[in-house]
Amino acid sequence: MKIFGIGMNYLEHTRELDGRAYVPDDPVVFTKTDSALLTGGKPFFLPDYTQRCEYETELVVRISHMGRSIPERFARRYYDEVTVGIDFTARDLQERLRREGKPWDLCKGFDGSAVVGDFVPLTGDVQDLHFRLEKNGVTVQEGWTGDMIYSVDRLISFISSYFTLKTGDLIFTGTPVGVGPVQIDDHLEGFLEGNKILSFNVK
Repeated sequence: MKIFGIGMNYLEHTRELDGRAYVPDDPVVFTKTDSALLTGGKPFFLPDYTQRCEYETELVVRISHMGRSIPERFARRYYDEVTVGIDFTARDLQERLRREGKPWDLCKGFDGSAVVGDFVPLTGDVQDLHFRLEKNGVTVQEGWTGDMIYSVDRLISFISSYFTLKTGDLIFTGTPVGVGPVQIDDHLEGFLEGNKILSFNVK
């Protein structure tokens, strides 16, 4: 199983990160290790090598069929379930790595950094879904997939031109504006179209 992440796929999030809004020339793709996957409501343990670990709430798509070099017009055939996930990021480490022109593996791919909720069948338009994150009962992040810079189908087509997508692979499709830090004892809950499908604690 492969876990793909997409960086800077919402315009206002690019402003949040870099102080200006911009559109990347191509989707910004990174990967996470299989040990990054955290499911079943298990707790997330804060790493000791970061002083600022931040949540990034995202729509996550699960690949349902193997494919390579998938045309964008056929991409919808390759997924049928979605969920809400969190791409945890060691933000202080990421800032240093970006300054030094180094890869993001250490700040994005660490153990437990890819949290996913319960997958649900996709019955409507993947580009018309609303999701949100609550931290300790307060909404801290909201997103609408229609605001994506690169659509889910475009992402699948782009990624599959470099990697063979296999059944069970996951794509974290990018986070909207509103990322923020977590602390020990925080309780996080993720919602898709008003339905809670993600719940866990930070330890």
